[in-house]
Amino acid sequence: MTDESVVCRVSLVTKGRKTGIAHSVMLRMVTYNGKMYFSRHKPDSDWFKNAIRNPEVEIKYHDTVKVGNAKQIKDEVLCKKISQLKYSGEKRANEKRVVIEVTPYE
Repeated sequence: MTDESVVCRVSLVTKGRKTGIAHSVMLRMVTYNGKMYFSRHKPDSDWFKNAIRNPEVEIKYHDTVKVGNAKQIKDEVLCKKISQLKYSGEKRANEKRVVIEVTPYE
């Protein structure tokens, strides 16, 4: 496994946990070691709660759509690494964050 990483803005589409309706939000995504990650300071956002409740999500980037399974990461070392990659050179890079990993379906 390599330590290659990329940070880009994508559209994350989740299914509403109450309505079941698709909900899209633009977020910074970190790819690290071939996996896709989204993070947040606190787990209080709709997209985060939706992904936990309904883990099948879509990631849209330009003309590409990937569908995958989201899960919350509990490994604090990995969460810290994702935050450092996402906010490289910023103070908030060392803040504690909640992280979701998306594994695309083949």
